[in-house]
Amino acid sequence: MPTATALDLTRSAQLFHALSDETRLAVLEMLREGERCVCELQDALDAAQSRLSFHLKVLREAGLVIDRKEGRWSYYRINAEAFGEVHDLVRVLGTEATRGKRTLRVFGRCCD
Repeated sequence: MPTATALDLTRSAQLFHALSDETRLAVLEMLREGERCVCELQDALDAAQSRLSFHLKVLREAGLVIDRKEGRWSYYRINAEAFGEVHDLVRVLGTEATRGKRTLRVFGRCCD
């Protein structure tokens, strides 16, 4: 994972955007149990096909899920490697900021 100075902001925004929706999080929660057919996801989420397709596309483009076709059905599973990337990103964002140990000044300017 890149350091804070070399952080890929475009990629970071793509990952966080994909994780910022309740429907997409519900899909990921279901996929934690293993691969699912899109029809199973649609039934469980009581979602219109077009709406679910949009959310799956966002997750797929972010690399968080992998799809495969079998006949006319599409199956989705979690891409564990991408979640490792999310984990590393959160760690970088959470730890790099504390390394400099800058403190907020109550009086005066914060920057010299």
